Amino acid sequence: MFLSIDPLKVLLPAVVSFIIGVLIAPTIAKFLVKNKLWKKKNVSKTIDGKEATITASLHNDVGNPIPRMGGIVVWASVFITTLIFWIFAHIHPTDLSEKLYFISRNQTWLPLAAMLVGAIVGAIDDLLVVECFNKSGTYIGGGLSFPVRFLSVSLLGLFAGWWFYAKLEVDTVHIPFNGDIHLGGILFILFFILVTLATFSTGVIDGVDGLSGGVLSSVFAAYGMIAFAHGQINIAAFCFVVVGAILAFLWFNIPPALFYLSETGMLALSLTLSVIAFLTNAVLYLLIIALPLVVTTVSVILQLFWKKVFKRKLFLVAPLHNHFQAKGWPAYKVSMRYWLVSYICAIFGVIITLIS
Repeated sequence: MFLSIDPLKVLLPAVVSFIIGVLIAPTIAKFLVKNKLWKKKNVSKTIDGKEATITASLHNDVGNPIPRMGGIVVWASVFITTLIFWIFAHIHPTDLSEKLYFISRNQTWLPLAAMLVGAIVGAIDDLLVVECFNKSGTYIGGGLSFPVRFLSVSLLGLFAGWWFYAKLEVDTVHIPFNGDIHLGGILFILFFILVTLATFSTGVIDGVDGLSGGVLSSVFAAYGMIAFAHGQINIAAFCFVVVGAILAFLWFNIPPALFYLSETGMLALSLTLSVIAFLTNAVLYLLIIALPLVVTTVSVILQLFWKKVFKRKLFLVAPLHNHFQAKGWPAYKVSMRYWLVSYICAIFGVIITLIS
């Protein structure tokens, strides 16, 4: 029976990535615990400096701290998988190994670079959060200050946007049911920076067992399907490598979580997602595909706006998933319902993308 190589090329690396992630995760967890890479102090203040009594009660980890930097499992699995397939194609070249090779300059170099930069910057931020590195405690959330984070992510978005425009000659954005529009170099790069900042803000979803992994796996799976439908097989394969790595992380992140993604995972994934959304010319569909992430981020903005303008809170606590916890939902129920909504949104987003 004849079988096209494309489905095998897309799905086999995902299986490899998952297996690698499951194998390396225990060692990484031991390293994180041994070096006490966790934030020892509970959240005591909100982002606007007020007492966070509800949030502190929801994340009371005194006596049972959970390590940060579990995102290492994700990006390490992706890079190891990529290396394995590179070795397979270059050291032992065969027809099969060359056909399974999914690394290419125009499709996967930039997502890999985005993941690498995000992982490094996020790791620096994570290390500065840990008590043994952060002595001053000048920033309310620990780690890099908000202006430094904002500037770092903006610069990364600036470089990636410039690369798209100057190297890939892309300056268009697809409008659903309306076609492509040309923005020109400056507007396109500014829009790229805006999207990069928006995806970075979705890091607020991390911190509840199983939540971030389940949601992000659906988003990358959706873009893998979109890329496959567009004939961008290498991007599709890369997306599913990321999905496999996230699922490996999720294996150890479901209750009770062994570690959290934290900044090295969230920044790596959010920057990669921005790049993939533009590469597939489906960036505006993020609003549908990643709707739970969008709503969660907007809930934080609305909470701050309500407190500033109306002098009261819109939600019991923000982000939105913490609001549900404050209403009495156990963490596992919040996570699983987020998963369900995320996969429905992802499927619907893929449908809209393909018919428009």
